[in-house]
Amino acid sequence: MAQNISGKIAYITGAWRGIGKATALELAREGVHVGLIARTESALEEVAEEARTLGVKAVAATADIADMAQVDKAVETLQDELGPADILINNAGIGMYGNFLEIDPADWKKTFEVNVFGTYHVTRAVLPQLIEKNRGDIINISSSSGLKGTAKSTAYSGSKFAVQGMTEALMQEVRKHNIRVMTLNPSLVATDLTFGDQLEEADKEKYMQPEDIAEHIVSQLKLHPRIFIKQSLQWATNPF
Repeated sequence: MAQNISGKIAYITGAWRGIGKATALELAREGVHVGLIARTESALEEVAEEARTLGVKAVAATADIADMAQVDKAVETLQDELGPADILINNAGIGMYGNFLEIDPADWKKTFEVNVFGTYHVTRAVLPQLIEKNRGDIINISSSSGLKGTAKSTAYSGSKFAVQGMTEALMQEVRKHNIRVMTLNPSLVATDLTFGDQLEEADKEKYMQPEDIAEHIVSQLKLHPRIFIKQSLQWATNPF
């Protein structure tokens, strides 16, 4: 039997747009209180306001997840105003593409600072809350590029492969605390991160939408606590 997630508390990174925003609002529709983390304060507060209209508490806390001190402060704010988390969605990330020798070393490094160390920073800050409760869920948004490398994606694929490994190891480590740790690996989703402004409006519906991923996340969280899907891969039916 599916579990009721109403009344739980979820922290979500990269919550100001795309998958993060869609997930925050989908969780709010399920009665989940949401703590939102991102760098863009004005957009983040707009998402919080929209979530509140759905009858839940919503708190926005700005942070660059690549900076551990900022993350610790943001998580402290969310815990003070909402309470300790039941759910953590590590969604924030950046894309970096280009030929291996052409990508600036600083950009290569930044990709890992956000996608890998950012996920580490937030998880490190929130995990003690879940351990204290002896239950919880962590969902890391990876990518199909974290399962299979492609040309011109050495930085992005490398970072997402690292997220896969970190998630797998952490999953094994915290199962004794009744904490489920999983990755989602979408292929192409119609977001600014994936396409920027290069996708024609008429073509957007051919690809997965942020709302599709949000609905999938909710379905994972509703699974009975005795079961979880540690890794899933999402594909558009026919975007070509």
